[in-house]
Amino acid sequence: MMAATSRWETRSTFVVAGGGIAGVTCAEQLASQFPSQNISLLTAGPLVKTVTHFRQVSKTLEDFEVEEQPSSVLEEKYPNLKVIQSAVRVLHAKQHTLQTENGQVFHYEKLCICTGARPKLIIQDNPRVLGMRDTDSAQEFQKCLSSAKRIMVVGNGGIALELVYEVEGCEVIWAIKDKAIGNTFIDAGAAQFIIPSLEAEKPQKALPCKRARYTTDKASKTAGSGVPGSALGPDWHEGISLRGAEEVSHRVHVEYECEVETIYSQEEFRQSPLYTQETDLGLWPVYAQLTNGKTFGCDFIVSATGVVPNTEPFLHGNNFDLAEDRGLKVDEHTQTSEPDVYAAGDVCTACWEPSALWQQMRLWTQARQMGWYAARCMAAHTLGEAIELDFCFELFSHITKFFNYKVVLLGKFNAQGLGQDYELLVRCTKGVEYVKVVLRGGRMMGAILIGETDLEETFENLILNKMDLSPYGQELLNPNIDIEDYFD
Repeated sequence: MMAATSRWETRSTFVVAGGGIAGVTCAEQLASQFPSQNISLLTAGPLVKTVTHFRQVSKTLEDFEVEEQPSSVLEEKYPNLKVIQSAVRVLHAKQHTLQTENGQVFHYEKLCICTGARPKLIIQDNPRVLGMRDTDSAQEFQKCLSSAKRIMVVGNGGIALELVYEVEGCEVIWAIKDKAIGNTFIDAGAAQFIIPSLEAEKPQKALPCKRARYTTDKASKTAGSGVPGSALGPDWHEGISLRGAEEVSHRVHVEYECEVETIYSQEEFRQSPLYTQETDLGLWPVYAQLTNGKTFGCDFIVSATGVVPNTEPFLHGNNFDLAEDRGLKVDEHTQTSEPDVYAAGDVCTACWEPSALWQQMRLWTQARQMGWYAARCMAAHTLGEAIELDFCFELFSHITKFFNYKVVLLGKFNAQGLGQDYELLVRCTKGVEYVKVVLRGGRMMGAILIGETDLEETFENLILNKMDLSPYGQELLNPNIDIEDYFD
């Protein structure tokens, strides 16, 4: 066992940087497999994200909850795992050492970088433009929202979809660059299916969900670090009130095919030509001029336009290969270009030859899978064993919820990378379900399932088995045929 050499120098067989799902999953797996070795988990915040109530829905589909817990919970469970609350300052990959912001130096045999990603803000250092990524930003959003009458949400990904649906007591202007909502996850047909939910009365909420527990006080944050914490988990909004200052329950206005061109403070707006031309905009703390020529005043703007891998602390003085999206390139064993340095989750970009049915998306399910697989690879290489790419990378699968609908995505659900060589089958029952199947050469390549369809396991099997479905034609989605029994 590698032992600590001084108060500020620690020797660990394995060091994991990042307290999100990828990092915690990786550290837990290593601590379990190597009970006699020291494992160090570095996290910028006082809480870590842990997977709870894990459920294997099918061969590749996973459903789980995410809870924020104090690091002591992990340390009690794994005596050989030490959690250090300090962000990474610098990595010296050739020397196998890493220094944290509090001055502590870690000597490692193998390191896994799981530091996630940070919000890609439309404008930096503007107090009226908020990013949504971690617990602190969610709490800041809640505080600002409580006195707001109108906000603007910019972006069309998962966070934006959740926000525009969950916010009440406040008018929401939703600006997206696409022709339909939810373009990252669903097609235009599915968007038309779920969008009436924005105007409908929302169903009564069930008992509070346990997925997001904000149990820390503000004094326990990493002082002055400026480092973002771990990403928000599934159903992060269940634990906090998202209500503005108005009596209105839910009012969303969507502006399609546009982006933010200019942001004005109130003073800047009053000095601009827009102030004399548009007399009916009212006085607001901030204004956004869109590329479609429209200008809106609001209390604040939420920038939900994606994320950037959080690689900066590791790049200085090292020779990491970076992908076009600025993620650390990793091979089929999650290894980076630096020796004995691995990466998992949002911070990395999978650069192996992927399965014809899998693609990387920076999602919670993949963060857990990659963290778990990275630990297995680190263990295999330490023990001198061979390891093959895990089955979870054979088929893309994700289960989530949008606008209170269960959503399951399988394979090439939006015909990604298939060019024009595919056909679609669609079944839609208004307000109940939306089913879309992607076929190529008679074989199912992907599917979108919205609502309680109970088709996910059957469709997963049809995709994985590469069964020729040509003889069934449109009957494949005939609602009068029990397809589950038919292909059982």
